[in-house]
Amino acid sequence: MSTRLPLPTTPPRIEGSTTLADAYGRVARDLRVSLTDRCNLRCTYCMPAEGLEWLPTADTLNDDEVIRLITIAVTRLGIRQVRFTGGEPLLRKSLAPIIAATTALRSDQDKPISTALTTNGLGLVHRIDELKSAGLERVNISLDTLDPVRYAQLTRRDRLADVLSAIEAAVAAGLSPVKVNSVVMPGVNEIDIVPLARFCLEHGAQLRFIEQMPLGPRDRWDRSGMVTAEAILERLQGAFELTSAAEARGAAPAALWEATAIDNPEVHGKIGVIASVTRPFCGDCDRTRLTTDGAIRNCLFSRTETSLRDLMRAGATDDELAGAWASAMWGKLPGHGIDDPGFLQPERPMSAIGG
Repeated sequence: MSTRLPLPTTPPRIEGSTTLADAYGRVARDLRVSLTDRCNLRCTYCMPAEGLEWLPTADTLNDDEVIRLITIAVTRLGIRQVRFTGGEPLLRKSLAPIIAATTALRSDQDKPISTALTTNGLGLVHRIDELKSAGLERVNISLDTLDPVRYAQLTRRDRLADVLSAIEAAVAAGLSPVKVNSVVMPGVNEIDIVPLARFCLEHGAQLRFIEQMPLGPRDRWDRSGMVTAEAILERLQGAFELTSAAEARGAAPAALWEATAIDNPEVHGKIGVIASVTRPFCGDCDRTRLTTDGAIRNCLFSRTETSLRDLMRAGATDDELAGAWASAMWGKLPGHGIDDPGFLQPERPMSAIGG
């Protein structure tokens, strides 16, 4: 994590186009757009069994507002890739038109905007053709276990078969690389580390193990007991030959490994490990987040937000919205501070922030 330095107090001036720079030299090029705070699963590490108090529809951004803010981000603020998240973004009926409006834009490099989707996979099979036709390029699908009983316990839903079908359909559709996100929890699904890795390598998907972060129910995370990236790699090394991937990680959150099954060299590919807690990559972060109710968050763990929705509905111009967005990013802290003694978990849970 970057050393904490005094934060410069002079925000950037907005004159036409600019970038989402912060006071520590980072520039946001990756926009995460949450299209809903609702979800059709109830994962134990994310929300209680009864769900959460969902945002009223009137408080959330409508389609025109979402597209307007994405357009400002791309044409005035230098955003080059957009990832649609939730909650569960497939619950947004207008997902395809929003993707199509995004892919119609051109970046500051005069290139198409890269688009991706983070989803639990439920219902993806039925929408994958329309989403790809709209311009969707890549997909991340959440899967924490291959065991049907454990999946039902973790998600409180019996839908494992739907997720496996979604992965197969995404690979077949060429949304490459199809990434599978797995959160590893102590005493829960450590046993699934090797089976998940083998499954993804055999099916042409790229598995990414994620250290559990303090973004769900407040009594569900213990820093001292979490499964670390080091522990995950130790498990993998019992079944796979691992070598660090040649390409530089850059701003990507996952450190990649070339993996080959010890018992079958034909089973091989890349596996990623996202060590947000033990090996934070805050110094390379290039993300900005837009919540479903129109708030800008300059960090996943931020405890402050800037509401572009309120400004927009009060009649703000595109320049004024761009200026507010740039000022919000200028104040981004050097690191998320999970290991700081005074760390406080964000008020919003992960499902309400967007991944």
